Amino acid sequence: MSAGSKLLSALSAAALSSTVLAASTVTMGLVTLSEAEAAVVNRVEVRGNQRVDADTVRNLIEIKPGRNASDADVDAAVTKLFSTGLFSDVRARQQGGVLIVDVSENQIVGDVIFQGNNKIKNEQLAATVQTATRAPYNASTAQADVDAIKAAYVRIGRSDATVSVRTVAAEGNRVNVVFDINEGDRTGIESINFVGNNAYGDSRLKQVISLRESGLFSFLQRNDIYDEDRLRADEEALRRFYFNRGYADFRIVSSVAELDPNKNRYFVTITVDEGERYTYGAVNIDSTVPGIDAQALQSQLKTKPGETYSAEQVEDTLVNLTNAVANQGYAFAQVTPRGNRDFANNTISIDYVIDQGARAYVERIEIRGNTKTRDYVIRREFDVSEGDAFNQVLVQRAKKRLEALRFFKTVNVSTAPGSQPDRVVLVVQVDEQSTGEFSVGGGYTTGGENSGPVAEVGITERNFLGRGQFVKVSAGFGEDTRSYNLSFTEPYFLGRRLAAGFDLYRTENSSSTAYDIKRTGGSLRLAAPITEDLTAQVAYNYKEETFGDDRGVQVFGPNGLPVFVNGQPFFSTCGNTPSGPLYTLSPIINRAICDSPYSTSSISYALTYNTLDNQRDPRDGLFVQVGQEVAGLGGDAKFLRTTGRGSFFSLLSEEFDVIGQLSAGAGNVTALGDDLRVFDNFFKGQDIVRGFKYQGIGPRQFGVAIGGTNYANASAEVTFPLPLISRDLGFRGAAFADAGSLWGLDNVGNQLGIEGEDFSLRASAGVGLIWASPFGPLRVNYAAPLAKENYDKLQQFSFGFSSRF
Repeated sequence: MSAGSKLLSALSAAALSSTVLAASTVTMGLVTLSEAEAAVVNRVEVRGNQRVDADTVRNLIEIKPGRNASDADVDAAVTKLFSTGLFSDVRARQQGGVLIVDVSENQIVGDVIFQGNNKIKNEQLAATVQTATRAPYNASTAQADVDAIKAAYVRIGRSDATVSVRTVAAEGNRVNVVFDINEGDRTGIESINFVGNNAYGDSRLKQVISLRESGLFSFLQRNDIYDEDRLRADEEALRRFYFNRGYADFRIVSSVAELDPNKNRYFVTITVDEGERYTYGAVNIDSTVPGIDAQALQSQLKTKPGETYSAEQVEDTLVNLTNAVANQGYAFAQVTPRGNRDFANNTISIDYVIDQGARAYVERIEIRGNTKTRDYVIRREFDVSEGDAFNQVLVQRAKKRLEALRFFKTVNVSTAPGSQPDRVVLVVQVDEQSTGEFSVGGGYTTGGENSGPVAEVGITERNFLGRGQFVKVSAGFGEDTRSYNLSFTEPYFLGRRLAAGFDLYRTENSSSTAYDIKRTGGSLRLAAPITEDLTAQVAYNYKEETFGDDRGVQVFGPNGLPVFVNGQPFFSTCGNTPSGPLYTLSPIINRAICDSPYSTSSISYALTYNTLDNQRDPRDGLFVQVGQEVAGLGGDAKFLRTTGRGSFFSLLSEEFDVIGQLSAGAGNVTALGDDLRVFDNFFKGQDIVRGFKYQGIGPRQFGVAIGGTNYANASAEVTFPLPLISRDLGFRGAAFADAGSLWGLDNVGNQLGIEGEDFSLRASAGVGLIWASPFGPLRVNYAAPLAKENYDKLQQFSFGFSSRF
């Protein structure tokens, strides 16, 4: 081949190669371009929508025209549309550059209807469910609402309630949602059993917890409703009970509530491990902080060697020591108890170690869960506020105060990191509970101005308008009596821990004497805590009293019997004393009646020392109150009245729940200036010595009680559960002995026929039956007088409302 031919052949080959390469490149370019066009969305088309705007759907899926959309992007868009709850079905597909989104809209809920419910109101159920009017209907949500309604019925003690849901088509692609409810019967608690308890019997532990076995009055007290949260709270109550009685190793092994569907009753079993009982060993205070004298803090200790260990006493000691060192200027000092168990001798030695803690400040206090109670009502229970040094002991003390308010089912206080390493956020989580009470009580009272059948209707609100204020309105009715009362208390007056309030009352009585008694009055009061146990009170009081009625005063003869004229009781008017051997009830009483109406304006003050473990049903502690009332700041009365009373409670037998009580009281009233009006005397009887009538002891004129200027009394009592009777019924027995006297007169005028002016001791002994009824505490007493005077009026049997102190 010639050179020219070789060159031509090479050029041809190169050209062919270039052509093939170019063809190949074009082909590859066409493939790449086709795939890119298939992945880019040029337009989003929405189909099937009726109420939801197409642009709304486009905005929700976040796939914009002109951008690539992978299969994962499309799947994410479908998921997001489903999550809105607007659609029952969503499908998406690509056709060329068009993304087609097919939707089926959920129907809109027209009405939410509850049928068959009586025990829970529609408004309460509506707040329980998530299905709501004008919202999209969702079958899963509706089924969840069925479970929520069932749970609501479990909480009110109806565990066998059944709930179903159905839909009814309505106009405009709407649907009405109907919840059909069968409330069933009340689900009670058949039995509460304890396993592993040796130190205390089942009956004693049942008094510690709030759950109760179903009984005769359970439908009123409603404490036989099982609730898991209440069982958890009862577990904590049992722990506190044992920890405060020396059982530092106590633990709850298990607590199980089993529902018997045939009986519709729960069987509750609580298994415990009591452990050993401990006493205090050595108790010391050690300080690593220069300047703190540990020896000087010994007076703050509540724990003493040899006494039974109590977790509450340890907590109180921590608070005392923390406050003491803080008052000395050591705000960041931390007090930590370190216990050392001696298993051989069952003792716990405690060292309270005071260290310089880390500098941490409270950045803020966050309140959560309070739907009714105002934030400041919760904040004021804390002794720390924003900017103060953080102290865990004071925080726990605030938690106990919040729980004691009885505004909340649960109170939890936790901490969270603040904006700086030395800042702490306090988070207070509360769960509100009902604080209002409507009470209806009744009974039969023997003795006193209000003897006979009595009834009382009252409304009490402990957290008025969420401000923590106490309001009570009540009205009492008897056969010949009426009473009306209004009380209001602001526990934090002027932002300080001062309890200020007022009382208004009106009483009318015509049952116990031959003359009517009407009293109208009120008081303004203020109470300030001096220590945790000592409180000072001061009050201004005003009342007006009227004795007698339009008929005048009933006339009695020398034999003490009423005088009748023409078959009707004979009454005389003041200033018109009948002639002959006739006299009214008593010349001294008659004089006071004729002087009425009578007004009393006074200032009273008192000190109260209270260490009772329970204000309603004390088992341990001391209550002492002394006070004076000075009348004469206006009004007609002028006197100085001094009174004092005290009660000491002690649990004589923990296992058998036997409680001992010693009580004493005394009083004196002295005229300031003029003579003392008879109705300003003390009138005593069965209120200090049982077995005697109301006004049954003390000075008398012609057999009529005229009161005395002095009294003194003392009593001893033991109460105990009744054998063979369930404690859940609320019955207790009592045995008691009383002694006392009423004496002294400061009334000038007719002194004829007076007896009993001098001191004379009265005494009695008896038994009683106490019933913690749904209408209030009732009590029946039978007392036999052991020491009395001939002119005393006896009443061995009495029945009425009960008060422990």
